[in-house]
Amino acid sequence: MPTECMADLFGFEAVEGRRIEAAFDGGRMTSDAGGLLLGRTARAIGLIDRFAKCFDDHRKPGQIEHEVATLVGQRVYAIALGYEDLVDHDQLRHDPMLAALGGKLEARRSTCAALAGKSTLNRLELSRSEPTRYHKIGHDGAAIERLFVDLFVEAHATAPDQIILDLDATDDPLHGEQEGRFFHGYYGGYCYLPLYVFCGRHLLAAKLRPANIDGAAGALDEIVRIVAQIRARWPQVRIILRADSGFARDGLMAWCEGNGVYYLFGLARNRRLEAEIAVELQAAAADSQASGQAARHFKDFTWTTRKSWSRPRRVVGKAEHTPKGSNPRFVVTSLAAQDYDARALYEDVYCARGEMENRIKEQQLDLFADRTSAATMRANQLRLWFASMAYVLMAALRRIGLAGSRFADAACGTIRLKLLKIGALVRLSVRRLKLAMASSFPYQQEYRSAYVLLGAALRLRPRQRKADIDCPAPLSRGTIRVPEKRLTPSLPSSPIDADLDPLSARPRSRSVRNPG
Repeated sequence: MPTECMADLFGFEAVEGRRIEAAFDGGRMTSDAGGLLLGRTARAIGLIDRFAKCFDDHRKPGQIEHEVATLVGQRVYAIALGYEDLVDHDQLRHDPMLAALGGKLEARRSTCAALAGKSTLNRLELSRSEPTRYHKIGHDGAAIERLFVDLFVEAHATAPDQIILDLDATDDPLHGEQEGRFFHGYYGGYCYLPLYVFCGRHLLAAKLRPANIDGAAGALDEIVRIVAQIRARWPQVRIILRADSGFARDGLMAWCEGNGVYYLFGLARNRRLEAEIAVELQAAAADSQASGQAARHFKDFTWTTRKSWSRPRRVVGKAEHTPKGSNPRFVVTSLAAQDYDARALYEDVYCARGEMENRIKEQQLDLFADRTSAATMRANQLRLWFASMAYVLMAALRRIGLAGSRFADAACGTIRLKLLKIGALVRLSVRRLKLAMASSFPYQQEYRSAYVLLGAALRLRPRQRKADIDCPAPLSRGTIRVPEKRLTPSLPSSPIDADLDPLSARPRSRSVRNPG
């Protein structure tokens, strides 16, 4: 018979004659003991301190209880650990685990907690371009954007021969009256339309945009900035842009052609394009009917629009016929035909862009990048950057600490659940803070391995040069010039980060929707 539930004691059904009772009387404990690996990762790549330098603090130094680095770290670590809402911090500010990550175990004032509450963090997110009476911390958006690219470049010991930058836009549903709120017909609701740029698993840009614009709006400005910053460090790297048909815009393609950047974009089908592959479609239909399975034929041809393009370009058509009917698809590219034939270009290179959608899922589902409920675009953009930094942190943990383990390819949500959510008893003394973690934790070997690998990365991390932090300002459109290099389908000879897909690599996974 279950024990009666009192205010501070919970009784449950007996097991083998013994009563089962529970109460919130364990003292200092935490459910996030694995978060110590996040702190070690952040120090290994210099994330929190450099992110904090992107903020301007106009508060009086003698009256500051919570430093900017503590506030920024508190927000990023909490998102990575699964606490997306500011209201969570009214309890989290007393959490010893998060306090250890923030580098502050005790408050200076007796009336304060070690960490900030929701109101202080809310003022941080609602910062203005100029300090006011109630908002004295501002942020430099351009510096934050440069930091993403800096962290990407520094993740490589040597410059890769070539990289692929994936661009995509997605919806960020809105349920209030936020600034920049518009109805989007394709997504069928009010939303923002953020732009993401990834290179493999590395996040290079997360730009919040209103939904009443073209999906490619602002993409050229982002690419000009990112390419300039990458080329400043890797002058000879070959860069390929890859995206769906929403980015097949003449301005973006013409800029790539004039600046030594290659591109591979989807191309929306129309009657003229379908007429170009009519023979191939008939052949595919005949093969499909004979075999009872899907059949594909490809055609490589030069094509141009009637008005919108400034020049003819190489187009590859996929003439596919399935039991449900024809399924033609097209891509436009500046990659040479002698380097990639039509089938390899489409199946091995273009279709791999579907992996980027898994990264966006991690951003929005695992790290809450869609929690843009503040009133202004500026505040919501900062929220997006906080979530994006949490993604960079988790991706670095996966890349450095979990290399070779069962979690080397795990999603951020899986890593958090399996490796970071560890129950522990907290013992605080004058000399140390001890976390006594659960002895039955099933992934102790992975935890030990991550600890060792992160420690090695921390010791080997070179001292940051001034040039690594203060990158040159982004160049204007049309100012980048590099010698043309012929692309080869072989793998690059220089070492490449494990999270970086070489051009000729096959897609890691086809589990997302087929992009073509």
